[in-house]
Amino acid sequence: MAPGATAQKNRGHLLHSHAHEEGIPGTVNLQAAEGDDVAYGQALFPVPAEDPNDPLQWSDFKKTMILIICSFYSFLANGALIGPSPYIDIWAEEFGISSTKASELVSYPNLAFGFGSLIFVPLYLKFGRRPVMLFSLLTFAIGLIAASRCTTYGGLLAARIIHGFGSCVCEALPVQLVNDIFFLHERGKRIGYYTVCLCLGTFAALPAGYMLSAGYGWRLFFYVYFAFAMALLLLAFIFVEETSYKRQASAAPTSPPNDSEKEGAHEIENGSQQADLVPPRKSFVQTLSLWGKVDSDVPFFTTMLRSFTYFLVPQSLWVITTFGINVCYVTIHVLVFMLCLLPKLERIALIGLSALAFSYTFPILIVAPPYNWPVTNSGLFSIAAIIGYGLAIPFTSSSDRLAAFLTKRNGGIREAEMRLGVMLPAMLIGPAGIVLYGLTAERGLHWICFFVGGAMDYWGAYFFFSFTLAYAVDAYHANTSEMLIAMNLGKQAISFGFGLKVLTWVLESGYGKVMSGIFGGVLLANNLALLVFMIWGKRIRSFMSRTWLARLHFRSIREVTTH
Repeated sequence: MAPGATAQKNRGHLLHSHAHEEGIPGTVNLQAAEGDDVAYGQALFPVPAEDPNDPLQWSDFKKTMILIICSFYSFLANGALIGPSPYIDIWAEEFGISSTKASELVSYPNLAFGFGSLIFVPLYLKFGRRPVMLFSLLTFAIGLIAASRCTTYGGLLAARIIHGFGSCVCEALPVQLVNDIFFLHERGKRIGYYTVCLCLGTFAALPAGYMLSAGYGWRLFFYVYFAFAMALLLLAFIFVEETSYKRQASAAPTSPPNDSEKEGAHEIENGSQQADLVPPRKSFVQTLSLWGKVDSDVPFFTTMLRSFTYFLVPQSLWVITTFGINVCYVTIHVLVFMLCLLPKLERIALIGLSALAFSYTFPILIVAPPYNWPVTNSGLFSIAAIIGYGLAIPFTSSSDRLAAFLTKRNGGIREAEMRLGVMLPAMLIGPAGIVLYGLTAERGLHWICFFVGGAMDYWGAYFFFSFTLAYAVDAYHANTSEMLIAMNLGKQAISFGFGLKVLTWVLESGYGKVMSGIFGGVLLANNLALLVFMIWGKRIRSFMSRTWLARLHFRSIREVTTH
């Protein structure tokens, strides 16, 4: 056997592609040349390096394990924040404080979770994804076990803030890793899987309620989550290799590959052309290194400040408003459901007025008159989310498939907007769910309508969560990590802003006017932006690519964090 063939066998098949981005960010030429690896009949993008250590060259098993681990981390971290909401009254009694004070044990950790990305995202850009993720998981686990052992309000608050702040990276890192290790045609589907975990994690009050009704104390919740956190830390240590990788940007060829280039492609495929120049794959022990690749070119504080400029990018702003509004409405659903079930509205004011506080009180108030549901059923509103998201999951790959189909019809030229068409039904179904929800509360319709309206909204929200984010990453040639900082900050600010006044609006104006009218209208207006981007999205991209903002962002780009 020839030496070249042996080397090829040892290193496995390396993927090749001649795809390249055109002059406008988000427009990609996926025409396959001879010798290219393809998906949906189109060349792969980004173009992988001739290096088995390039994350794009890793096996499907390794990529899938990384996706599962980081997605489950998002589920676990969000669940640890919201899950203890049924214990607010118990904490108030145990620590001798008011319910308002006890609710801070949930609200302050959420604030730390939302704004911690300002610190952790620049950290993983500077020092690598792997060490920051492992440190984040370790901090998360320490905060959980500390919370389980606390005997004072101050100690529990500190422990909760530690695990909330430590786990904040799970909001940005999954999207970053998807961008690092998957090709363009895979991103919509993978981001969709992450979205499922992100959304379902907010309903952890369900198992917490069952623990409580079964006679177990609140400490068991933290013990269980600590056990999962340690298991996840072990899995991350074994499987999550450093994904930061600098590859040369693929320049657009001025002409199709000539005969010598085609011959070279065949020789590389057959392992007969300078196989010794291809670096060997890292050993398993080497992939376990705790120290990532320190990038001295990443300015830590400048990265933090520059992230705020992404509020001026239309595609990025659409992601921010979509996440902020939909996350807020998820919690508002719970609020209105409680208000209809409990006549003693003044108790709600004691719990707190932030958007997230609304979801805390549902497990407590649902057991009160007039329904008198048993405490074991206090989390049943989660069924609406399970149904809504469950019915949406089969469409996870729909945007990738539609984009591939339209790319083929367009002669192999991919436009970022090609994935957006699958969102058209969700554009109307989500707001319709809000309207049904508000009218049910206003007119006292059957309680099942709350669940139907909620499921409709969750179904529509899944499409907008998943595919607006994928579109923004595709459409704007910018540093993904900095955009994710802006997204997390904006989402937190919008949810918090809505939460401050929503209770007053509902009590003064009624459910129909506020929920069906104001909230349904705001959500519909945000969703109708879909038509703007579908029609004029390429013009917007072209215009933005010539602005000072694009030049500012271009200077910060690292190939690994972009297309």
